This record gives sequence, structure tokens and C-alpha cells, in this order.
Amino acid sequence: MKKRKVVKRKLKLTKFERLLYGLAVFLLVISPLAIVFSQATLSKVNYDVEKLRKEVNTEKKKNESLSMKISELASLDKIKEVAESEGLSYNDNNIKMIDNTSE
Repeated sequence: MKKRKVVKRKLKLTKFERLLYGLAVFLLVISPLAIVFSQATLSKVNYDVEKLRKEVNTEKKKNESLSMKISELASLDKIKEVAESEGLSYNDNNIKMIDNTSE
């Protein structure tokens, strides 16, 4: 029996081929990391947006409440009540209407 000699050939790569293979390996390693990082950033931005939306809604509710309070305090009944508590009286005869349609 003859024994065959196994000859290992060394694969010769050019510099350009090594660069391409190295770049491919680099991209395979970096791609999942970049995806995870971008998803984490997107999640944080979404969280911040929702937090700001909640703050805006809270401020809108406060503004509505304050507008209602202003309307309540500016009502004629409230004005009469404050005037009477200060010793003033409401007299319809002193009120004059001005027509502002003539220009």
C-alpha cells in the first residue's frame, strides 16, 4: 500500500482580497451592534416624546381649568357680589349702550 502524502496548499490572497474579507467580517460583527444601538436610541426618543406629550396634556388641562375660573370670576353675578361686599351698588340706569357700527 502506498501512502499518499497530503500536501497542504497555502491559499494566497492578494492585499485587496484580504481587505475585502476583513471588511466583510468587520461588517458582520458591527451590524448587529449598530442595529441594537439604533433601536435603543429610538426607544429613548419615543419615551421622551411620550413624556412631553403627557406634560403638554397636563398643562392644557391646567389652562382649561384656569380659563373656566377666569370666566367664573368675570361673571356679572360675581362682579355684583364683590361690588356689594365693598359697599358699592349696581344701578342699571347708569349703564349706556354705545353703537359702534358707524365708521
